[in-house]
Order: sequence, then structure tokens, then C-alpha cells
Amino acid sequence: MSAPALLYEKNGHVATVTMNRPEARNSINPEMLCRLGDAWQDVNDDEQIRVVILTGAGSAFCSGGNVKDMQKYADQAIAPLSIRQEYRRGIQQLPLALYDLEVPTIAAVNGAAIGAGCDLACMCDIRIASEKARFAESFIKVGIVPGDGGAWLLPRVVGRSKAAELSFTGDTLDAYQALECGLVSRVVAHEQLMTSARELANRIAANPGPTLRLTKRLLREGEHLRLDSLLELSAAYQALAHKTPQHEEAVRAFIEKRPPRFEG
Repeated sequence: MSAPALLYEKNGHVATVTMNRPEARNSINPEMLCRLGDAWQDVNDDEQIRVVILTGAGSAFCSGGNVKDMQKYADQAIAPLSIRQEYRRGIQQLPLALYDLEVPTIAAVNGAAIGAGCDLACMCDIRIASEKARFAESFIKVGIVPGDGGAWLLPRVVGRSKAAELSFTGDTLDAYQALECGLVSRVVAHEQLMTSARELANRIAANPGPTLRLTKRLLREGEHLRLDSLLELSAAYQALAHKTPQHEEAVRAFIEKRPPRFEG
């Protein structure tokens, strides 16, 4: 029996999702897409989960799509509209689901993050890189465009100029070049990657779960709302936050000069 394409582990308030196709450098196939979709739904439905870590098994984080499989599109019997639908119903479901995941996400990039793998890292809120990590928006190298939302994601992470440079050249960045341009927030020794990711996840998960979800939603909405619209939404979310038992506990703990105990 073959190993599952995805591993899901829950430890307290932290879920770790591991892409598990090391023999294929964790390239994205239909099974992985399906299992990733199920994982994100499980996280959203589990109110105990406050943070997700996404990483890859083996030497790669994710090598993107399988280029060999793309040979099928040379068949004249496959119409462009069929290819369009395949993207819409396949890989494009990933950014829609992951980018809108309700809890904070950390990409622990253990190796190559190439093409859709680079964009997958950009779908997460925070990116931590091993010294062995490599990044490339490499679609241009195989004569295609970023079909998974990379043209929307990458400029928001590294800025328009750097995103254009990476997209037009397909150049590969090492971990420290990625740090320099803001693609990742830190670089750690390879053997310390998961320890560092878990330490950060635990610091985040120490905070109240409902407010973490509201805060993430505000950050997402803030990317396209006007200031006055965001302020209106913030006021509504704040009203909800004030009524949570976690807020009541935080205020009581502050007054009593003790650490808060967040339940639920």
C-alpha cells in the first residue's frame, strides 16, 4: 500500500500538514490537491486549531506541477477551454482554500519551492526557510504563465518590481536572497527548521483562537478594502471580540497580574 500524499498531525492547538511525495519532490498531483482541500476544511471546522504549519517531506518543499504530465496538452484533441476548466477546477482551488484559511499559516520551507511550490509558500501568512531552501517563480522557463495565482500573490509578498524580475527571468533565489527581498521572514539551520516553526506556532497559539481568526480575516480584507470600509469591518469584529470569554479572561488576568488561561 502506497504512503498517503499528505500527512496531518495535530498537537495541542497546532496542526502540521506535510506534503508526502518525496520521491516526486512533493510535486502537486490530483491526490495531493484533494487531500490538501480536505485538510484545510478540517482545520476550519476544528475550533481547537489556532495555527497550521505546512512543510514537505524529503529534500523539497514542493517542486510545483509535474512538467512531464504537461506533454498531454500537445494533443490537438484537447481544446484550450478544456485546459482552462482543468486549471479552474484543479490547482486554482488551492489558493482559494489556503489563502482564505481561517487560522494563521506558517510555511516551513525545507528545500526547493519551485513554480507552484513557490506560490504555495506565498499563500501562507509567514514563511520560514531552511538554509537549504530555494525559490523560483519558474513558469516562464517551461513556456507557461503562473496559472495558480502567483501573479496576484508574489507582488504582495515581495513588491511589484521584484515580482516582475522573478517572473520574467525565472531565476532561482537561495534562502538568504529570499530573506533579503522579504520572501521569507527568517532563515534557520536546516536541522532547526521544524523546531523554529513549532516555537513560532506555539507563541501564536498561546493567544485566543477566535480573535486569531478575526485578526487574520481583517488582514486579508485589508488587502483590497478602502480604509473607511476596513474601519467599519474592524468595529464589527471588535464588537464580536469584546463578547468572547477569551477577552473576558484576558482582562481579568491583566487586572489580577497573572498569565491568562484561554480555553476553547
